[in-house]
Amino acid sequence: MIPGKDVLDEIPFPVLIADIGGTNTRFALIESIDAPVERIPDASTAAYGSLEEAIAETVHANTKLRPRAAILALAGPIAGERIHLTNADWTVEPRAILAHLGLQEMILLNDFEAISLSLPGLAPDDIDPIGEGTSRETGTRAIIGPGTGLGVGALVRGREAWIPVPGEGGHIDIGPVDARDFAIWPHLERAHGRISAETLLSGAGLLRLYRAVCTSDGVDPQLTLPSDVTDAGLDGADRQATEALTLFATYLGRMAGDLALIFMARGGVFLAGGIPAKVAAVIRSGAFRAAFVDKAPHRALLDTIPTAIIVKQDPALAGIAAYARAPSRFVVDVAGRRWVAER
Repeated sequence: MIPGKDVLDEIPFPVLIADIGGTNTRFALIESIDAPVERIPDASTAAYGSLEEAIAETVHANTKLRPRAAILALAGPIAGERIHLTNADWTVEPRAILAHLGLQEMILLNDFEAISLSLPGLAPDDIDPIGEGTSRETGTRAIIGPGTGLGVGALVRGREAWIPVPGEGGHIDIGPVDARDFAIWPHLERAHGRISAETLLSGAGLLRLYRAVCTSDGVDPQLTLPSDVTDAGLDGADRQATEALTLFATYLGRMAGDLALIFMARGGVFLAGGIPAKVAAVIRSGAFRAAFVDKAPHRALLDTIPTAIIVKQDPALAGIAAYARAPSRFVVDVAGRRWVAER
């Protein structure tokens, strides 16, 4: 192995790209710089013991095309030679994968870094706007995505290029604000001994909210899966589930507003992940946007910043593909995240 440059101008094709999440792993191949993205059937992350096994049984089983490079997006921080996924029982070892696949090079990105790379290319049909606000063409964009976990990222414009800002913002602390919050907060189940944003803004978090609302109301929780809470809350079959969904939208709006202020995201704040699209009706109902703009003394500023749900299919793959085709359009620091085969 030899170290590569910190910022790339070119990536060899064909390229294997992947979005590796805690629940699903999505693969695709790009044969050449102008070729369309060739999707491979999704893999259930938990169904495979390793990334190598998933590649062998999905990618290799569905195409004879062999990549020269791989760009993989992982749900978690990337550091060192053994990368542990935050919400899945996989350990990714780039050197071993490079040799196993016979690649020339391999790049690892944070999953929400990959999604952020898709933001400049989103068309009007790729988003579902929530509330008012107008995006500035070169304004900073922030992204937040509740799913198995909670991803956070941003995209900043500088020196005529887009600069992704990856992070682990889903693990910041989150606290009560109004009287209802203080009533249910003592009943919230903690994760890792604390209440982080991901503790509440995730699939498991929605279930925690539901149970806390039930306990606060003095009723026994009847629902046992996040999907049950979503279904019962959307159709109004369970009052506590309905409130849990409203609280979920409210807390998501508060954090999205915080991100807008932190990054001065005049390009907009975008919702990704598996949950927002499923509960879009609740997010559109008003609780999300009301919480987003409730940032005195800066309410007027937040009113000008647009928010939207990304409805484009596989935005992480779209972001990786955009980067693979034109690396110079982005400033992606690959130091410590790129492995090159010895020649």
